[in-house]
Amino acid sequence: MPPALARLQPEAAFAPPPAPFRDFRSPRADLNDKVVLITGGTGSFGKAFVRLVCEEFRPRKLIVFSRDELKQYEMAQAFPQERHPFMRYFIGDVRDGARLQMALRGVDHVIHAAALKQVPTAEYNPFECIKTNVLGAENVVNAAISCGVKRVVALSTDKAANPINLYGASKLAADKIFCAAEAMAGDSGTSFSVVRYGNVLGSRGSVAPLFRRLLAEGAPELPITDERMTRFWITLEQGVNFVLSSLEMMKGSEIFVPKIPSTRTSDLATAVAPHLPHRMVGIRPGEKLHEVMVPEDDARSTLELEDRYVILPGGHAARRADYLDLGGRPVADGFSYASDSNPEPMDARGLQALLAAAMGEA
Repeated sequence: MPPALARLQPEAAFAPPPAPFRDFRSPRADLNDKVVLITGGTGSFGKAFVRLVCEEFRPRKLIVFSRDELKQYEMAQAFPQERHPFMRYFIGDVRDGARLQMALRGVDHVIHAAALKQVPTAEYNPFECIKTNVLGAENVVNAAISCGVKRVVALSTDKAANPINLYGASKLAADKIFCAAEAMAGDSGTSFSVVRYGNVLGSRGSVAPLFRRLLAEGAPELPITDERMTRFWITLEQGVNFVLSSLEMMKGSEIFVPKIPSTRTSDLATAVAPHLPHRMVGIRPGEKLHEVMVPEDDARSTLELEDRYVILPGGHAARRADYLDLGGRPVADGFSYASDSNPEPMDARGLQALLAAAMGEA
């Protein structure tokens, strides 16, 4: 075995079998002739979502809602209305409830991806984080109900489970807002659900592009916070597919968690640059050693499907019956879905394949 691959071999806690690669393409929402709006639409997820929709569907409208004029201009060059006549670009901020009310008129589905996502940024700018992630979630809920939107899927993060930083706490609050929103919607017909997944390889702010940039700049070593640190990994394409499948599957008020692999961040650094040594820099404030996507306390309301876990709203027997009919099965008492005890760890070959897929999306 080549030395580079040998260094990628997992320790006992990350023994084979390798994780299966799931593309999450089924079930799949049909966006043809629908009006779809995505908040934070010029971010990494938004661009990947728009690219896929343009390739596979013909919606009546696909509205990119974001506050950055330059990014919208650049996106409009990549997805011009001349080639994609359904594209719309709408300047606005989720902090502005009145603007959201205007943007959501006639919209069928909302994908809520807008958020302040950087842990250090949120720690240093706590009020700004709350305004966007929590008050912005409230604005999306109110506007969606008022405008008669049919379905809303909100993007969350593994950091919302057992949070130790403000970003995670703000996203947990947002998750609770969306899961409770159906009760507020009453007979309006608007349904809300949440998708929660791990670190996106290749996204803006991800560690993989950082490692590649340092490698290209001729760095003599790569910074690693802690050799033991583990993370869940998903590609942008998988993330978009998972949102579309959850949009189709959702009953309302549930949290969808994909089954995805995890590995040590040090293994990721080795996969990017096998020849470079690692420099330990220590865990940053607000950073976990391992991530959790289904906390132990949520096990009693969690069902397992073939490719995902579904955290159900408490006391909703009918919703539980719906997912049992789909083949869901209760997880064991004390179950938790965590990156250091993931039953589907990622081996060296799987990690390199995932990196190759992520670089192909970039």
